[in-house]
Amino acid sequence: MAVESTTPLIALDAVVIDTETTGLDPRKAWVVEIAALRLAGGDIEAATSLRRRIRPPSPIPERATRVHGIDDVAVSDAPAFAEIWPEFTDFIADSVVIGHSIGFDLAVLKRECERASIRWVHPRALDTGLLGAIVSPALADYTLETLASRLGVEVVDRHSALGDAVTAARVFLALLPKLRDRNVRTLAEAERATRAVTKVLTEQHQAGWIEAVRMPVRADREGMSRSIDSYPYIHRISEVMSTPAKFIVADTTIDAALGRMSGERVSSLFVSPHETDGPYRPDRTGIITERDVLRALATQGVEALTRPVARIMSRPLACVPADAFVYLAIGRMNRLKIRHLGVTNEQGEIIGALSARDLLRLRAEGALLLGDEIDQAADVPALARSWAKLPQVAAGLMAEELSGRHVAALISRRLGALSQRAVALAEQRMRAEKRGEPPCSYAVAVLGSAGREESLLAMDQDNALVFSDGAPGGAEDQWFAALSVHMADILHEVGVPYCQGGVMAKNPLWRGSLTTWLRRIEGWISRSSPRDLLSVDIFFDLRPVHGDARLANHIWRAAFDAARGEAAFAKLLAEAPGARQTAFNWFGRFKTDGGRIDLKKSGLFGIVNMARVLAIRHHVVERSTQARLAGIKALGRGAEADLEALVDAHAVFVDLILDQQIDDMEHGKPVTNSVAIERLSRRNRSRLRVALDAVEHADELTRDLLL
Repeated sequence: MAVESTTPLIALDAVVIDTETTGLDPRKAWVVEIAALRLAGGDIEAATSLRRRIRPPSPIPERATRVHGIDDVAVSDAPAFAEIWPEFTDFIADSVVIGHSIGFDLAVLKRECERASIRWVHPRALDTGLLGAIVSPALADYTLETLASRLGVEVVDRHSALGDAVTAARVFLALLPKLRDRNVRTLAEAERATRAVTKVLTEQHQAGWIEAVRMPVRADREGMSRSIDSYPYIHRISEVMSTPAKFIVADTTIDAALGRMSGERVSSLFVSPHETDGPYRPDRTGIITERDVLRALATQGVEALTRPVARIMSRPLACVPADAFVYLAIGRMNRLKIRHLGVTNEQGEIIGALSARDLLRLRAEGALLLGDEIDQAADVPALARSWAKLPQVAAGLMAEELSGRHVAALISRRLGALSQRAVALAEQRMRAEKRGEPPCSYAVAVLGSAGREESLLAMDQDNALVFSDGAPGGAEDQWFAALSVHMADILHEVGVPYCQGGVMAKNPLWRGSLTTWLRRIEGWISRSSPRDLLSVDIFFDLRPVHGDARLANHIWRAAFDAARGEAAFAKLLAEAPGARQTAFNWFGRFKTDGGRIDLKKSGLFGIVNMARVLAIRHHVVERSTQARLAGIKALGRGAEADLEALVDAHAVFVDLILDQQIDDMEHGKPVTNSVAIERLSRRNRSRLRVALDAVEHADELTRDLLL
C-alpha cells in the first residue's frame, strides 16, 4: 500500500538506495553496482539489504575504477541490468526511496530501463542532500562526507553502493530532529520543503539529473470516503453497550453459569473473585463465554459442568471506555481475537458489556483505518505511524459530509489516546533510567480544545498532571517532572509540538499535588491582574486521559465550585485574551492576509471564550462549547436566537477550518487555522459571512450575560 503524505518522517518505512556507475554523466553512464536497505520506524534493517554487481555492455573507465574499486574483472560474471531489475523493484515495492543526490541515481536507472525497453516508474523519493540544505543552508556543499561530518555520522565503506546507502540512511535519521525543529515533520512537508531549494535543484537539472522529489497526485477524497463507514467514528460505546454489567462469583459452577446465560439471553458473564456489590475493576475481573463452556465440554465432558467457572474463565478482562468511539472496540476485538469486552467509566469501574453481536450492524470492520494501534504502540515510531492515519480518516469523513464537530471529537479522542500512550512510554523510559515506579497515584489530563473535544489538525500540547501527595520541588514532584519531560518529548517527536505558551505538565505551573492544585486554584480566583490569568481559562476544559481520573476530575470540579458566583474573576478571564480580530474591512469585505482569513482569531475563539467564561460564571459544569451554550440557554440567560446563532457559527468555523487543514496537509503546506477565501464555494462564503456576523457582537453579549 502506498505511503500517506501525512506519514511522519520518524515513522517512515522506506528503502535507501545507492548506485556505482561508469561515469558522472547520467545520460551516458552504466550501473556497475546497486544496493538497497530498508529503513523501518527509525531503524536501519541492514540484515535485509540487497547488493548486486552488474556487468555493463562497455568497459569500465579507469577513472571510475579509481573511485569505487570495481573493474571489468570484478563484474565479468555479474548479470546484466535487465536481469537484476525485477529483484530490485520487488525489494522497493511501494516504499519511499531515499538516497544522497538521488536525482543522479534515478536518472541513471531511468536511462538503463530505457535502454533495456523496461517500463520506468518514478518512485516517491527524498534526497538527503536537499534535506541537508534545508537544515544547514549556509554550508559550502552538501556532499555525503560534508553532511555526515556536520551531523556526527560515521562514513562507512565510502564509494561502495551498500556503504553509501548505510551512510545516507544514518544521515537521514540524524536530520530528523533538525527538520522537526524547522516544522518539517511529515513526508509531504519534506517534499514541499526540498522543492523550495531552487539553487541546488537548478544545478542538478543542469547536470542531467532528473527531479528527485515529485509531489504526489492529490488523493481522491470521494474514493477515500467510500472505504470508510462513518458509523463507528460518530457513535460512542455507551450507545451500544449492554448495561448493567452481569457478574457471577468465581466459585459458581459452570452449569449454573450456563443456566444464567441461557435464562438472561446473554453470551457472557463477568467473574468477580468474591461476592460484592462493586465497584468492579478489570484487573480483578474475569469473563466466561458460551464458547468457553463449549470448549470445556468438548475437552472434559459433562463432568466439566460441576467445576467452578474460575477453571475456564479468561482474566484480566479486556475493556474499553464508555465514552470512546465504537471503532476502538472493533479494533481491539480484531487485534485480541475476542468477541466480548468490558466497558468502563472515567473512574475505571466496569459499568457494561459489549459483544460482537452488538456490533453486527457495523458493515465495514475491515475498512476501518483506526483501531487501537495507538493504545498498543511499542515505541515512538510505531506511535507516530498510528497517529499518521488520523488525517486520512478525517478527510474521508469530511468528504462524507459529516459535521466538522464530529470529526473534531474524533481527533480529540485520538489525541487523548496518544497522550495516554506517551505517558506509558514515558514510564518505560523512567524504568530504563532506574527511576522506578510512580511514587504515588497520579493523573494526566488534556486541556483546551482537546479537553473540549474540539481539536483541529493544527494542534500543540496542552496538558497538566496532578498527583495525590507531595510538595512542590519534593521527591514526588521531581519524579513527575522527569516523567512529564519524557511525555512532552515523545509527543513532540510523534508530531504534536511543544506548547509555545508553556502549558505542559513538564512546567511547574501545570503540575502539582492535589493540595498544590487546590491552592493554585484559590490563587487564581483571588488575583486581580488579567496578565496573571493568561492560559488559566483552558484549565476549565480539563479532561483526564491517563491514570486516576478521580484526581483530575476533583480539581476540575473544584475550580468550577470556587469560581461560582465570582463575577470579577469571570470578567477578568473574558478580558485576558484581548480584543477579537475583526473579520471585515471598512467596505464590508473579508479582511484577509495573503488571501486567507484566520477563522480561529476572528471567529472560533470568540465563541469558545464566551461559552467558557459564561459557564464559569453561571456554574455550567460542562466541557464542550455546544454543551456550555446549551446550559446557558437552559438557565434562561440571553436571547435564545443569539445563542443558537453562535452554536451554528461554531459549526461553520470548524467545518471550514478542518477542510482547509486537510487540503494543506495533503500538499505539505503548514497547517494553520487560516482559510483561503478563493477556494470556498459560493454557498460556503455565504455561510461564513453569516457566521462572522453572528460573532461580531459576542464580546458585547458576553459582558451582558456576565451580570
